[in-house]
This record gives sequence, C-alpha cells and structure tokens, in this order.
Amino acid sequence: MNSIANIWNHPKTSAAGLLIAIVTIAGALSQQGITLGTTGTGTVITLVSGIATALLGLLAKDPGGASSSTGSTAKLGAWALITLLLPLPFIGGCSGTTVAQNIVNWTPALQSAVATVDSTGALLAPADAPIFAAATAGFDAASNLLVTQAKAYLANPSASVLAQMQAQIVTLQQQVNTALLQAAKITDPSSQKHALTAVQAVAVVVSAILALVQSVSSKAQVAQMAAQSTIKLAEVRPFLDEAGAARMVATHYGEPIELARVEVARAEAAEMQAGF
Repeated sequence: MNSIANIWNHPKTSAAGLLIAIVTIAGALSQQGITLGTTGTGTVITLVSGIATALLGLLAKDPGGASSSTGSTAKLGAWALITLLLPLPFIGGCSGTTVAQNIVNWTPALQSAVATVDSTGALLAPADAPIFAAATAGFDAASNLLVTQAKAYLANPSASVLAQMQAQIVTLQQQVNTALLQAAKITDPSSQKHALTAVQAVAVVVSAILALVQSVSSKAQVAQMAAQSTIKLAEVRPFLDEAGAARMVATHYGEPIELARVEVARAEAAEMQAGF
C-alpha cells in the first residue's frame, strides 16, 4: 500500500522512473536484435524508445511551480533526460588509462567499506558473528588484489593485466553476492541490519568497478565474465540499498543525488543485460 501511495503522491517521479525503465529495456532489446516488428521506416522498439525519451524531455521542463515537491520532480526529469544523453561517469572513459584512473579513484572507498565489514562482527549477536565472518572472509584478500591490479593497469594498461582484473572483479562480486545472501538469512533484526548495511557498501563500489572493467572489455570478454558469475544480480537485488548506492555515487563524483539515482539504475540494468 505504501508503494501505491508513493506513486500517487509523486506521479512525476514515478513516471520518470517508468520511462527510464522503458528506454533501458528498449535499448537492451535493440542490442539483442529484437525489433517487435517494423513501423514506417523504423522498428517498434526504436519508436517506443523515441516516444519515451520525448516524454522524459517534457518531464524535464520546469513548470515554474513554487512548491519544493514540484521543483524536485522537475529536477528528476531533467537529470533523467541528461543521463540518457550522456555516458555514465563510471563507464564513460574511452581509454584504458582514463578507466584505470577511475578504478583507482574508487579503491579508497573499497578499502574503507571492507574495513567497515571487518569491524561489523563486533556489533552482531554472538550467534551471528561467526556466520558473518565466514561469509565475508575473502573480502580483504580479494579487494587488496584488485587494488594492486588497478594500480598496475593504470601504470601499464595491458591486455594481461586487464584479464587479471576481469577475473578478480568477478571473484569479488561473487563473494559480495554470497555475503548478501548469507546476511539476509540472519534472523536477529539488529544483526541483520548491521550485516546488510556493511556488505551493501562494498557492493556499491564493486558494482561501479565492474562497470568500469566492462567498459574496456570486448563483448566476448564480458560474456566470459558473466558466465563466471553464478550468483546473479537478480538474486541479490532485493537486499541492495539503492538509496544508499545513490548517495555513495553522488558523494564520490560530486554530483546531485537525482542524477546519481538514475546512474545507479542504468548501471544496474546494464549489468543485468550483460548477464551478471
């Protein structure tokens, strides 16, 4: 009921989210060669995508209302349109060096998030702490190796180092996904909250780095990475904190939260499309 009420109370925000989803799905279907038939000189998919983008443009117009709610939804529409036209900051680097620098820039956040995971066990109930420790035991070694590889790739963006990073980011992603599933099984409400919050922070950074690695990988390489990803995003999505992810991305890139929300949604959709 709360979700229905939220849609009713914030129609423009809900409409913007729906249109973004339509454009994202249409783009995914188009890349897979799915057209749903032709219309005029184009396809049904391109027509639907074009209409959705045009409607986002209308939402982006500030109606000039004085209320903060109206201004907020208008801003969301504007950021939605902008982010559809511009590449995501964490997958927008064209060169290996640019992407490598972005990955290195994320590593302090990764190390901080992992350090928080290490200290979270003390906040859990005695019966839950060992379960959490076992689920996150590989975080330190996997994240440290990824940081080393990222710095090596920045110094020399070679195919061999990229291959190492491709394998390592999937390894860490799988460890994070496993930990999310294990944390969700904790029955003590307080322990579960602490455990999920800690792992969710790591998940945000890992997702951003995965997107960066994807951006400098071939389709065949991405397919190979996705094949190694046995616990898919769809399985852990219910346990992800999208609001928290948007805050982390907004802080990291120094951008408005509205834009970060849309970027997180686009990155998530791209990873699911790739098979992660």
